[in-house]
Amino acid sequence: MSKTNSSSMFIIGMLFFIFGFVTWLNGSLIPFLKELLSLDNFEALFVTFAFYIAYTVMALPVSFLLERSGYKNGMAIGLIIMAIGSLLFIPAALYTSFLLFLVALFMLGTGLTMLQTASNPYIVLIGPIESAATRISIMGLINKIAGVIVPLVFSSIILSDLNSMSSTETLANKLVIPYFIMSIVLILLVVLIKFSSLPELKFEKIKKDEKSVFSFPRVILGSIALFFYVGIEVIAGDTIGLYAQTIGVRDVTSLTSYTMGFMVVGYIVGILVIPKYISQKNALIGSSLLGSLFIIGIVFSTDDSYFISNYIWGWSFIPPLPDTITFVALLGLSNALVWPTIWPLALEGLGKNTPKASAILIMAISGGALLPLLFGKISQYNLGMQNSYLIGLVCYFFIFMFGFKWHKMESWKIFKNG
Repeated sequence: MSKTNSSSMFIIGMLFFIFGFVTWLNGSLIPFLKELLSLDNFEALFVTFAFYIAYTVMALPVSFLLERSGYKNGMAIGLIIMAIGSLLFIPAALYTSFLLFLVALFMLGTGLTMLQTASNPYIVLIGPIESAATRISIMGLINKIAGVIVPLVFSSIILSDLNSMSSTETLANKLVIPYFIMSIVLILLVVLIKFSSLPELKFEKIKKDEKSVFSFPRVILGSIALFFYVGIEVIAGDTIGLYAQTIGVRDVTSLTSYTMGFMVVGYIVGILVIPKYISQKNALIGSSLLGSLFIIGIVFSTDDSYFISNYIWGWSFIPPLPDTITFVALLGLSNALVWPTIWPLALEGLGKNTPKASAILIMAISGGALLPLLFGKISQYNLGMQNSYLIGLVCYFFIFMFGFKWHKMESWKIFKNG
């Protein structure tokens, strides 16, 4: 890898850490806000909705802005928007306003939309397409390390004594300073990006007689697969605490770290084996099948069984968890390589259409907004939260189909002909 590419990877790596820091904080905020504001599961999951719906609402406007500003300036703008979102948490905390919390989360999601739309093409295009999944896995590893750290830090420092937090004063004392510090860090990153050696991505303009991005089935079908992937990823990371809360597990605000920990393991495996021992396509297919097995494990395990938990980490200092919760955490392992493999399979050979295709794929992150809400709604009926995880089988079916067949399609005629 050239010196320029190494420098670019370092800068993008820092951004992916920020992605993870901001994104996986939601898993700790959900049970916290549910307790503080007396929300039910469906209402609490509006935290994920407000955050992830920004990716759909803002992806195309962001792509047009990136064409004008350039990708490097676009990253700086995204960080500024995130800083504003962080500052909005201060009045939200002072006034104990769920609506303001949701607005702040939407602003954070908007800033991340710009960062993700700009940064993912960098990772795919700064090296051979065959090893793109490895580079994305490295970024994912950084992202999920942040996802492991953040819930633990916030649980021990900010979200401790969850049941005793009942006043606005307590809430303000817990959240105002950390989110103010976060906004300062984001502004410092803006300065770093502006004065960095990060090269600008350049694409030729598409001529009127050339193919539209919508004529590439792998882009559209890839975005559908990503929609279901992000949905099950967020369900695994952000509902584990809620589910544990319903069966009496203590210290639930730190449980997102378990899911992220397994994702870190998955990313390390991806870095070691792709593409040397396994192709990106086969890694995607294997991930979907493994995830389906874990979903079956969730549904058919009992809350008083600790067999899997004791087998995995019974020797360590980590306290055991019911098998149902352990299987939810294990979804992190099956989810780890889905994002890194779908992106290169969907973007391969698009050339001038890459910016618009990237925006379409980013829009699919709305799966993290809609599917957890559906999960929450289903859990309110007689099926219960445990059986609600069956929605994961639908998600992994679409992921499997993209890896097995859909990514190879060159035209919609093949789809019509089966």
